Amino acid sequence: MRERVLRTSLVKVRPDDVFFLAMAAVAVLAVLVGFARSYFLAGMLFAPLPSLLVHIHAAAFLSWIVLFVAQISLVTAQRVDLHQRLGAFGLALAALMIVLGVLTATARVARQLAHPGEDTMADILDLYADPIFDMLMFAGFISAAFVNRTRPPVHKRLILFATFSLLDAGFDRWSIFDPYPLWQVNLFCFVPLVVATLTYDKLSTGKIQSVTLWSSAFLLATQESRHFLSETAVWASFTHWAAAQVPPLS
Repeated sequence: MRERVLRTSLVKVRPDDVFFLAMAAVAVLAVLVGFARSYFLAGMLFAPLPSLLVHIHAAAFLSWIVLFVAQISLVTAQRVDLHQRLGAFGLALAALMIVLGVLTATARVARQLAHPGEDTMADILDLYADPIFDMLMFAGFISAAFVNRTRPPVHKRLILFATFSLLDAGFDRWSIFDPYPLWQVNLFCFVPLVVATLTYDKLSTGKIQSVTLWSSAFLLATQESRHFLSETAVWASFTHWAAAQVPPLS
């Protein structure tokens, strides 16, 4: 009887569990290292951030990383019931993050335009394109994940890529990447993550899942093309218009 209880108490570890837990560890590492100096080691709530809005933004995005780890852990522990209950909270959090992401980025560019520093106008336009397109990617992946919530293999990959779309802000703040522009940092960091996901698909299922293919293409194409879009007159006009809608919060 004791032996039977022991056997049933053991949780079988599946390849998906190992891979997605590893990806969760990558997400945590990217955020902890990237924001260590400016946020975590600076006291988090007491960090000298530009405004209360930035503090709220940081708390919401950090909550997503915590939720991402928790949801993967619940699936690994075979507590799908709790995982599903948290899903509604995750959807609400994602919607809030999109609003906060756009608002925080626009408030920052409003400050930069009102009080120009050492950044050139090209730098300002490029820095605004990065978070705006991150939010567009995140919104696209989250929407698709919600539609496919009853298809676990598709849903979990879409959530993974939604989280990938948030990590460039963390990676770009790693000191080893200081000499490089963001588009190069994205190549250094995300091509290996995409290749790892494609390889895992092939090894674990015998084929590369279509959702992984189009998600990979969407992520990398968006990350690289936004730099060139930021150099256009259309983007400059949009940036100035958007900045005029939000007060330069200090």
